[in-house]
Amino acid sequence: MGLVGSLANKCQMANQSKLFYQNIIGLYMWWSFWLLADSRPHSLSQSVSQDIFSQLFSFLQHLEAQASIIIHPGSRYLRLGRPSDSVPHTVLHAIARKRKKGLPVYSDAFLIPQAKLDREAVQELEECRLKVSHILQSSLMSDGSRRFATPPQQIAAYNKRLQPVQEETAEPSPPWVHSDKEFIVGDEILSLHPSEEYNIHFPLVRGDLNIHKGLGGSISAVLADLETIWGHCISTVLNVPIKDLKFYRAVLLIPDIYNRDYVKKLTNLLLNGLGFGGCFVLQDHVAATFGAGLGYACVVDVGDQKTSVSCVEDAISHPATRLRIDYGGADVTQVFHWLLKKSGFPHQVNPANKLDAMLLSKLKHEFCHVNLNVCGAQEKKFTVHTPGKMPISYTIQMGDELIVAALSLFYADLLKITGPKMMHTQKPNVGDPDDPFDENYLRETSHLICGVWQYATVSRGHLVAINLKSVEFLEIFLTCQEEEEEKLPRPWTLGGGDAGDGGDEDIVVDDQPLPPSQIPSSSSARNDSLAFNSNEKLLSLEQAILTSIDRCQSDEMKRKMYSSILMVGGGAKFESLGKWLQSRLLLQIPVAYRPEQIEIITRAKDMDPCMTAWKGAALMTCLEGSNELWIQQAEWNKHGVKILREKCPFIW
Repeated sequence: MGLVGSLANKCQMANQSKLFYQNIIGLYMWWSFWLLADSRPHSLSQSVSQDIFSQLFSFLQHLEAQASIIIHPGSRYLRLGRPSDSVPHTVLHAIARKRKKGLPVYSDAFLIPQAKLDREAVQELEECRLKVSHILQSSLMSDGSRRFATPPQQIAAYNKRLQPVQEETAEPSPPWVHSDKEFIVGDEILSLHPSEEYNIHFPLVRGDLNIHKGLGGSISAVLADLETIWGHCISTVLNVPIKDLKFYRAVLLIPDIYNRDYVKKLTNLLLNGLGFGGCFVLQDHVAATFGAGLGYACVVDVGDQKTSVSCVEDAISHPATRLRIDYGGADVTQVFHWLLKKSGFPHQVNPANKLDAMLLSKLKHEFCHVNLNVCGAQEKKFTVHTPGKMPISYTIQMGDELIVAALSLFYADLLKITGPKMMHTQKPNVGDPDDPFDENYLRETSHLICGVWQYATVSRGHLVAINLKSVEFLEIFLTCQEEEEEKLPRPWTLGGGDAGDGGDEDIVVDDQPLPPSQIPSSSSARNDSLAFNSNEKLLSLEQAILTSIDRCQSDEMKRKMYSSILMVGGGAKFESLGKWLQSRLLLQIPVAYRPEQIEIITRAKDMDPCMTAWKGAALMTCLEGSNELWIQQAEWNKHGVKILREKCPFIW
C-alpha cells in the first residue's frame, strides 16, 4: 500500500482527470494481487511488479510534466503552451479595454514611435547611412569580386512611378470588427474598427513592465492587464478552464535583468490571481541554453524593443555580465521605414496606424538581409490587405537599403531615430519587508561574524560558545549586553579582563585574522554589477557582446564565451547576420582571449530563435531535478518571497 500511496500523491499533484488515475491505480492493485496469487516463483512476480511500478511511475511523471503551462511574455508577443507542444502559441501581447465615459483616450503604440529630430540629428543619421553604404561598396563578394550598387536616385525614380495592382482573383480582406465586449485580447485587436472606443495597452515595454503616468500605467493596472491576457489565452487558446488551473503548474520566463519586486508580484499573480497549483520562475537566457543544448554560451537576445546580453555557464547567468539596451527589432523597423521613404516607397504608410505598423514589420522580416552576394537593384513584391477591400500589390525595387537597415544593429547611431537609449544592469537588492533576513541583513551584520563559532563572556564569568550565524545568538547577546552591560571582547582575546571578575584563567584562541578573501565587505560583489555609464556612447551589438564577456571573472571563461555565442529572439532574424557578427568580433577580440573557433549560433537545432527560450523551459519541466524548483500555492501563502528566494534557480 506504500507504493499505491505514493502513486496517489503523484496523481494529486499533476491530475487533470482523477478518475483516470484512479483506474490506473486500481489496475496496478489488481495486477499486484494477481501476481501474489500466481504460481510462479515469488522473485519473478516481484520483478514483474517492480517493472510495472517503474513504468507507471514514469508515465505519471510524464503526465505531471504535461500538466504544466510555460508562459514567455514579451514586449510584443506572448508565447505559451504545454511542454508537449512542438511550438508555442504566439499571441499579440496586448489588451483593448472598453473606454468608460469621462475617461481620456489612451493607446500604446504598436511600433516604437520615431523621435522628433532636429536638423543636426537628421544630418548625423544621413552621415551614418552614407558611412555604411561606403563600407558595403568597398566589400567583396564570396567569389572575390567587388560589390556594386544601384544609385538610390535611380531606384527612387522607378518606385515613384509605380501604381498598385489590384488582385482580381483574390477575395476581399475580412471586414472591420465591431464589438461591445468589455475587453479584447490578442490578434483580434488588429481587426477592431478604429471608431470603436477602446483603450489599447501593452503591459510590457522595452522588456519591462509598462509603468507610466498615463491611464492604466499603475502597477496594479498593469498586473490586472497581465492577469486578464494570460487567463484569456489559457482558456481560449489552450482550452484550459480557469477553475481547473489548481491542477496545473506554471513556468514563467523572466528577463535576465529582473526587478525583484515585479517577480514577486508576478509569482503572486500566478498562484493567487490565476490560481495555479504551483509555479517556478526561470531566466530566459538560461532557458535558451537548455533549448539550444549548450552547457555554456554568451546569450544575445534581440527582441522587439530591447537587446540583452549575458554569459551563461552551467545554468547560471553571471550577474556581472548582464546588460540590456533599449533597442530591438522595432527600432530597426523605424530605420527601415526611413530608408523606404528615401527610396520612393509608393504606398503611403503611417507607423502610428496599427495595420501599417504590422506591414512594416512584416516587410522588414521578409526583405532585409546581410547577404553581401546580393547587390544591385532587387525586385520585391508585397501585398497590402485593408479590411473590407480587395488586396493590392506592388513590385518595387530596393538596393543596399535592405542591408543598411539590418546593419543598424552594428551602427547604433542609426537607431537614434527613435530617441535616446538607456543601458541597464542588474539593480541592487533594496530589501523586502517580507524577507528581513536577506543578503542585506547578512552584509550589514557581517562585522560581527568572524567565524562559525565565537565565544562571548556572559554573566558570572561563564564562557558560552554560540553559533554567530544563527539569529538566536543576536537575541541572546543583546539580552546579555543589556543585563550585564558587558561588551563583546575582540575575537582573538577572550576571557578575563580583571581576574576577580572573570574565571580562574584567561582563554586564548587562534589569533590569526581571517584571510582577506573571507572577510565580508560592504562593497563586496553582489548580484548587481557595477552600473555602466549611461553617458557613454550607445553600444552596438558587437560592442555589447565584447563588454559583457570582458566582465567575466576568468580568462578561461572569456575564451569559452567567445567560442559560443547564441543568438535568440525575433528582432534580428536576418540572413547572414551571424557571418557579419563573426567578422566584426574577429577584428576586436583581444588576442589573449581569442579561441580557436568562434561559433555564432543563429538557429539552434534549426529552431526559430523566437522559440528557443520557450523550448528550453519546456525541457526543464521534464527533468527530474526540476521537482525541487516548484513553489506550491500553500508554500507561497505561508512563506511569501522567502520561499521564492530559496527555490529560484538563480542568485536572488
